[in-house]
Amino acid sequence: MAKPLTDQDKRKQISVRGLAGVENVSDLKTNFNRHLHFTLVKDRNVATKRDYYFALANTVRDHLVGRWIRTQQHYYEKDPKVSRARTFGRDSECFGHLLVSQQVEEADDWLRYGNPWEKARPEYMRPVHFYGRVEHTAEGVEWVDTQMVLALPYDTPVPGYRNNIVNTMRLWSAKAPCDFNLKDCDSPAVLCCPQLAEAPMFYVLQFFEGKELRLKQEYFVVAATLQDIIRRFKASKFGSTEFVRLDLSTMPDKVAIQLNDTHPALAIPELMRLLVDTEKLSWEKAWDIVVRTCAYTNHTVLPEALERWPVDLFRNLLPRHLEIIYEINRRHLERIGKLYPGDFDRLRRMSLIEEGDIKKINMAHLCIVGSHAVNGVARIHSEIIKNTVFKDFYDIDPQKFQNKTNGITPRRWLVMCNPGLAEVIAERIGENYIRDLDQLKKLLDFVDDDAFIRDVAKIKQENKLKFAAHLEEHYKVKINPNSMFDLQVKRIHEYKRQLLNCLHIITLYNRIKKEPNKLWTPRTIMIGGKAAPGYHTAKMIIKLITSIGDIVNNDPVVGDRLKVIFLENYRVTLAEKVIPASDLSEQISTAGTEASGTGNMKFMLNGALTIGTMDGANVEMAEEAGEENMFIFGMRVEDVDALDKKGYDAVSYYNRLPELKQAIDQISGGFFSPAQPGLFKDLVNMLMHHDRFKVFADYEDYIKCQEKVSALYKNPKEWTKKVIRNIAGCGKFSSDRTISQYAREIWGIEPSLEKIAAPDDPR
Repeated sequence: MAKPLTDQDKRKQISVRGLAGVENVSDLKTNFNRHLHFTLVKDRNVATKRDYYFALANTVRDHLVGRWIRTQQHYYEKDPKVSRARTFGRDSECFGHLLVSQQVEEADDWLRYGNPWEKARPEYMRPVHFYGRVEHTAEGVEWVDTQMVLALPYDTPVPGYRNNIVNTMRLWSAKAPCDFNLKDCDSPAVLCCPQLAEAPMFYVLQFFEGKELRLKQEYFVVAATLQDIIRRFKASKFGSTEFVRLDLSTMPDKVAIQLNDTHPALAIPELMRLLVDTEKLSWEKAWDIVVRTCAYTNHTVLPEALERWPVDLFRNLLPRHLEIIYEINRRHLERIGKLYPGDFDRLRRMSLIEEGDIKKINMAHLCIVGSHAVNGVARIHSEIIKNTVFKDFYDIDPQKFQNKTNGITPRRWLVMCNPGLAEVIAERIGENYIRDLDQLKKLLDFVDDDAFIRDVAKIKQENKLKFAAHLEEHYKVKINPNSMFDLQVKRIHEYKRQLLNCLHIITLYNRIKKEPNKLWTPRTIMIGGKAAPGYHTAKMIIKLITSIGDIVNNDPVVGDRLKVIFLENYRVTLAEKVIPASDLSEQISTAGTEASGTGNMKFMLNGALTIGTMDGANVEMAEEAGEENMFIFGMRVEDVDALDKKGYDAVSYYNRLPELKQAIDQISGGFFSPAQPGLFKDLVNMLMHHDRFKVFADYEDYIKCQEKVSALYKNPKEWTKKVIRNIAGCGKFSSDRTISQYAREIWGIEPSLEKIAAPDDPR
């Protein structure tokens, strides 16, 4: 006999039903079976888990379609200004896995079985051109003798939270033109290439290697999206194919394009090309439209991460765009020359074209010049770009520069991935915090509430048990769920300092070996992330982590007191499992190098305490939660600057700190790689002689801070009180706040909380 439902169980069911918008469970079952039978042509005897997923996805999509259509009708009726961030193509991705403790990349054929959420829109297919040459005539400019591919749009519904709004994410797939319609091969509208007619476009794109492929992909997405934006702007009636709005000077009143880093920077010259060459506007009028439409978000201060494209590559692949960029630069430098007569060094620094053995186009400079707003993604990051990286540009256009601190959505990163915690919060302060995360401040009233403290700690332990079971099932690793789960999950990069984490692991290991009878706080240290395919140092860092784990995890003296796990193929689906289970979040980049971070916010919202430097959004997290409720260590930005001026001498730290010296000697001497004693000599050489990110300078303070972490973890009640204060301080880090600020302060749109009427079910 089934156990009767408690009030809490009923509440959870009601919450889930409300979220899904499903009023009738029997209808849901009927539609599920209908899709399994008619859409997938399967019955339960032969259906796989994937078939069940597709049937369910199609069932859910059915519930969205009416709202999706109604939303588009609503937008056409109201004609609001719309924002377009950069859009990615959909054909191929890559994932990394470990093979013999090393990262190996494989193609991720994620569309092999299709995608039940998307809808192809061949009626909006657009041509995209490459190569060719430019002809200047009395009538204007023509880009001729090009190679053409077709961009096929695929739309995916993006539902809002309990407001009946379903927005559209449009992705683009490249198609060979002759595959689309062979009869049109002689048509001037389609440039037919016999070699393209035989091959899927995926392979055509992949034929070009390295930088050319990357630039081709970036332009493909930009060109398709901009043509679509102009088509949509002109055809303002829902379902209309007639162009009813022809004055493009009003486009910035209806369209906002956010350049999310430099990857879509080609939107600036491409929009100029469309307005000047195709729409026949004057340069001045076109430039005014471009600047008022575009805005740029910077995501990094590392010089090597800012895109720079060889001029020769542009000349071959996008010759007309090179001409446009040169003209933008000429006018830009003319302005700088008038402001700073005779300052040729400033002209060199601010030019869009970098001179040298290989001339390159600085895409960040192009984004700044071609945008009306420039923002960083955390307050400290925005100050750095104003004061250092883009100081010359800030000096002439200070009004352009803003800050928009990143945020995360509480719907995914709390309600969905951590329903237990979401529920105990709702029991105390109600459910409205899901829409207004600032209401989490009300939890400060419960910091000393023993029942709430117990509930929060209980949810954390349940999540840890679940993740421990997941690790055992999928990684064949057994861990102690009563140990502290210490997490560092992010891209593998020198500036993120996974190496500093490694040095702490080795130090802790050596201490346990030295005093095996001491009462140590048990830790399971998990590091996850991917290295860029060509980033050798990052791959060696992964190898070091796994090699340390091989020694530590198999040492009987250490036992369950310390385990080291490298989380293979770290991705969102794994993050949704591990973040709710985490006790400690490692955010340990060198001060002044991390733009913002969002993983730090996700851990904070899910009840992990942070050990970190005053970098990126950590600074604002400390302000919101109280620095005393985080484990802050290490140099501040001004300390790093002072050390740069003085000169960073890693060897001096090595000679002064015995535990650091022992750890480095073990790495370089082959203790963690007995079969290949010299395996990590390059890493050690980098740390000792050319470490830009000053790992040794923060080592001593980091180790002391970790001792404080271990001491507090032995007092679960006080630990959980700090957890509650951190959760209560998360309100600022909602993406709702971030997007509202973008809307009001960059796009010139007032965010709307309006709900639209639910459509009648067509069935």
